Amino acid sequence: MSDGPVRTEEHGRVLLVTIDRPEARNAINAAAAEGIAAALSELDARDDLSVGVLTGAGKGFCAGMDLKAFLAGERPAVPGRGFAGIVEAPPAKPLIAAVEGFAVAGGFEIALACDLIVAAEDAKFGLPEVRRGLLPGGGGLLRLPARIPYGTAMEWILTGALVSAAQAHAVGLVNRLTPAGAALPAALELAGEIARNAPLAIRAAKRIVVESASWAPAEAFARQQAIYEPVRSSHDAIEGARAFTEKRTPQWQGR
Repeated sequence: MSDGPVRTEEHGRVLLVTIDRPEARNAINAAAAEGIAAALSELDARDDLSVGVLTGAGKGFCAGMDLKAFLAGERPAVPGRGFAGIVEAPPAKPLIAAVEGFAVAGGFEIALACDLIVAAEDAKFGLPEVRRGLLPGGGGLLRLPARIPYGTAMEWILTGALVSAAQAHAVGLVNRLTPAGAALPAALELAGEIARNAPLAIRAAKRIVVESASWAPAEAFARQQAIYEPVRSSHDAIEGARAFTEKRTPQWQGR
């Protein structure tokens, strides 16, 4: 566990990253952005970690950019990673957002930069920037229409309205809906389910899903094969097949 505006804890092969600024509704200042970026770099660099969970301390996930820090001259972004140290370059490994209370403005964009979202039933999501004469420039305009139906995304963006976790779940944005206060345990449970699988396969599967959105159909299978072949030829692939035939739990080595 680390001090400062971002804390990390290890739960087996899962790295829990907590934005720890509850007094500021977990709004992102420069230090928080740097802390998130450092945690995600650690997640990707360590072979003993397979999945990340990102959450906020206290009563909410994140209220977006810290406007007081911004007015004081801070820029809550990290070169190469963008706002909050994540929106332009999420980790290569799977990342789950555990949302309690609220994920609004840049906070919603942080959640959208995650691969999966677990949310409490009373949580709220929203991109209210148009109500302030601004735009959600941290990926909200790019990611939301790719995650939910076009018309629904446009309505949420153009009205700037807050939407419930139940609404987000109904359109497939929220993967798991929990009682209030239970989002983090449910996210850690989901992360544990993922982390029990082969680490090379997990990472490669996410890479193909993310990158294939820009592949031309004629080259898609060839590009997939280039990523898949090292996985299929790995020690873990042999171990997975052997464990299945021997009816035992595989012992992954990440190689």
